[in-house]
Amino acid sequence: MSYSKKTLAELELGQISEAQQNFNLALKKDDDDHLYSLAEELYSLGFVEMAKQTYQLLVKRYPAEDDLKTALADIAISEGQDDQALEYLSQIDRNSAAYLEALLVEADLYQTQGLFEVSENKLLTALHLAPDEEVIQFALAELYFSIKEYRKALGYYLDLIKQGISSYSRVNLVARLGVCYAEISKFEQALGYLEQIHEEDLDPDARFQLAVTQYELQHDDDALHNFNSLRETTPDYATIYPYIAAIYEKKGQLADALVTLQEGLGVDQYNSAMYQNASRLSQKLGQIEQAEKYLQTALAQDPDNLTLVIDLSSLLVRANKFQADLDLIKRYQQNEQFDAHLFWDQGRSFAALGNYAAALDSYASAAAELSDSPDFLSDAAYFYRNAGQRSKAIQYAEKFLQIYPNDAEMYELLSELQD
Repeated sequence: MSYSKKTLAELELGQISEAQQNFNLALKKDDDDHLYSLAEELYSLGFVEMAKQTYQLLVKRYPAEDDLKTALADIAISEGQDDQALEYLSQIDRNSAAYLEALLVEADLYQTQGLFEVSENKLLTALHLAPDEEVIQFALAELYFSIKEYRKALGYYLDLIKQGISSYSRVNLVARLGVCYAEISKFEQALGYLEQIHEEDLDPDARFQLAVTQYELQHDDDALHNFNSLRETTPDYATIYPYIAAIYEKKGQLADALVTLQEGLGVDQYNSAMYQNASRLSQKLGQIEQAEKYLQTALAQDPDNLTLVIDLSSLLVRANKFQADLDLIKRYQQNEQFDAHLFWDQGRSFAALGNYAAALDSYASAAAELSDSPDFLSDAAYFYRNAGQRSKAIQYAEKFLQIYPNDAEMYELLSELQD
């Protein structure tokens, strides 16, 4: 038995010390064919340092063997030595039989560095040289998939599937294709592929995409089944909870929807959108104090989120907490993105507290952007009536009736104002 074979046998038995001794002897005494096989086996088994030493010995003996350089480049990449990897790859000539492999290794390297355009160019060059190579088609598909260029990825996945390849390098291509179609909103096509995946092959991401696709197609019961399966098996999959809550809400199960969001916030406690939805559902269930707490918590975590400020301000007005609303708005008054809805809420709070002079200024500021909002027009008509500004009240009542000409209540207000 060669020293190379002894080394591998001892490594498999966990006899590291003995393996190291035989490895040293192999480097000195085994022929090059044995050493080449040893290097490949060591690398596949994860003994990278031993594999590197073996390849380095061989490349000294055979400096023209470019496949040794690509192997060393691959090892350098795995060790984070990108410059060393590029040094090996730069030595491989375009006419070399190993050039295609070198392009693939370079593409992988540049992709890990986030240089996606360079990686793409390397792969397209490789594809031009070998248009029927499955590994290149797969690499391009995976690159485009990873950078969310789903339309580009589609074509390559389809080509592979048409060749009868449904799985490559442990990647389910049918699932990938389904995800691509879903991501470009072609849900019918997506469902056709995703439903082909056997239950035992549905990993969490594939099941999630299947559930989302079913949700988008309003197959609510099927979607709920798959979302809840994820909820049981992968409870930290935070993105499922808003979908489950939405389905429960659609079914009128508001309490279940709220419990689902509460569970989701236990998984992702910094998700502003979930806090907003939890607040909205709490309001529907009459839990006003709890609704306010959700928004206060979210705003404490994300104080520059103006949407949260607007939601909280509107809630405070509805809860008749007018001074609290004014205090909240005052903190954001100088914000360049100050929203017209906040001016409106401010005006309503000032008016409720009897400060009509300040309220008039706030309504005037809000009107600049909300003059086409029926809700604002209706409220403004009553506000200006109460503020003693009849002509303004008539103006807003008439504008509201241009949108809703059959609104009896507003006709009654307009008649009162015109008498």
